[in-house]
Amino acid sequence: MSTTSPARPVAAAEAAVTGLGDRQHDDPAAPGGGRGRRGLLRSPLLRRVTIRVASAGVVVLVWWAVSAWGTPDPTLRPSPALVWRTLVDLSTLQDGGYNGLTWWQHLQISLGRVALGTAIGVAAGLVLGLAMGVITPLRIGLEPLLTFVRNLPPLAYFSLVVIWFGIDETPKIILLAIAALPPVAVVTAGAVLGAPVALVEAGRSIGLGRLAVVRRVVIPSALPEVLTGIRLSVAIAYSSVVAAETINGLPGIGGMVRDAQAYNNTAVVIVGILAIGTSGLVIDSLITTVAARVTPWRGHT
Repeated sequence: MSTTSPARPVAAAEAAVTGLGDRQHDDPAAPGGGRGRRGLLRSPLLRRVTIRVASAGVVVLVWWAVSAWGTPDPTLRPSPALVWRTLVDLSTLQDGGYNGLTWWQHLQISLGRVALGTAIGVAAGLVLGLAMGVITPLRIGLEPLLTFVRNLPPLAYFSLVVIWFGIDETPKIILLAIAALPPVAVVTAGAVLGAPVALVEAGRSIGLGRLAVVRRVVIPSALPEVLTGIRLSVAIAYSSVVAAETINGLPGIGGMVRDAQAYNNTAVVIVGILAIGTSGLVIDSLITTVAARVTPWRGHT
């Protein structure tokens, strides 16, 4: 008969629980752990932010090294410090801004042009792409023309637009609309053609007409690809803003860049490039977020 004291198992259990708690506190991967610095570093969001900040830091460091090499040349190799001072100077009208406006006011005007031109181009492209996906002769006739226009750089036809419509706001909006239309039209037509045949046949089998099948089956199935086409169109139109503001572009961030380039003001050019690139990154992130919320099933079907 065992004579083991009942206090010993209790003490052993308490020691095991205490040791488990210590391991959970130290080990970020343990249940309930991860409260320390190592646990934070394992966060996917924090890891992405850290990598991106480190990448930007490396770029700035290389930039500084290039600008500091040899004889300083603010025209060919403006330093990060000079560009930062220029950004600060252009951020307030107290120092004159640029052409009487701050850099963000120039950017706001350009964003308005991009928004209007892209909205027109995307709306027309969606309608045209849907029609091309449904009507085969229309697709056969228009697809080569859209591909031809899509492969042209904006400056190639901007001169014609200026000749036809003058040098006010109209040619800028038309150029951005032309740049945005072909990508979304081609992608939409392809997405409509790629609608699952089984779903289309199922819709017809329950008595849906042609328009009802398009509205209730084809469009929902094509929506993820359509949103990708819209994202692509916005990016192409936004990258064309400098071309759109080549002539009579002030006020506007693209016009500011072109005007500063004419006077070899490289620091202002870099400020404009940073403004265009950063705002474009924000716009693309917003579109991606909206697309993920509108089509949560994408990638899971």
